[in-house]
Amino acid sequence: MPDITGYRAKFATIVPSTNTVVEHDFNQMRPHGITIHTGRMYIENPRMDSNTAFEELLGQIRSSIATAIRDVMTCQPDYLVMGMSAETFWGGVEGNTSFEERVRKMSGGLGVSTGASACRDALNAYGARRVAIMSPYQPVADENVIRFFSEAGFDVLGFTGLRCPTATSIAEVPEARCRDELAKLDGPDVDAIVQVGTNLSMVRLADAAERWLGKPVIAINAATLWHALRANGFTDRVDGAGALLRDH
Repeated sequence: MPDITGYRAKFATIVPSTNTVVEHDFNQMRPHGITIHTGRMYIENPRMDSNTAFEELLGQIRSSIATAIRDVMTCQPDYLVMGMSAETFWGGVEGNTSFEERVRKMSGGLGVSTGASACRDALNAYGARRVAIMSPYQPVADENVIRFFSEAGFDVLGFTGLRCPTATSIAEVPEARCRDELAKLDGPDVDAIVQVGTNLSMVRLADAAERWLGKPVIAINAATLWHALRANGFTDRVDGAGALLRDH
């Protein structure tokens, strides 16, 4: 029998324990009958104020992801959604593919959407080739983000890294700063702007920015949910979360 609330689908969503934005964003965007169920990866030390600290943070994610997936699988979800992005870009296109294979095995074979695949497919849906990117990360992570998009066939014309000092402080970046950075990244040669970092609250701002920039602004949380919905055959159109969920 179908679940009473998640009668269309139950999405298992894996997030770092420091993340406060993904659940909010997904629940704001999700169509009725599709429910979000979170497995949280324990992060003891949220520091990411240097390349070394950032890689140590990824180490914490890697050591706790299997437990987070194990725990959330007990609600018998239909699909796996990765609500964390840095690890999905690590190692470029091949790294993302390997990551998807690993987490698919951890879940017993569920389909999976990652932020890297979602952003790539979103850009392809728009026919965008020349991109600018906003990230909350440190240089070592930004290098992997650029590598992924370059290997996926995109020209990265601009990049800004906000250099957030901790995983929790990503959620504290003011909207005004994000707005200013979008304006700096824009240019006549840029087809689309992509925001990575799932704890950076950008869905509503990206929706508004598309109107004043006149081009796609892809918030990673919107792209990842879009990817999961379309992968499962759900064609619902969602307003207020950008043209991707509204028109594609």
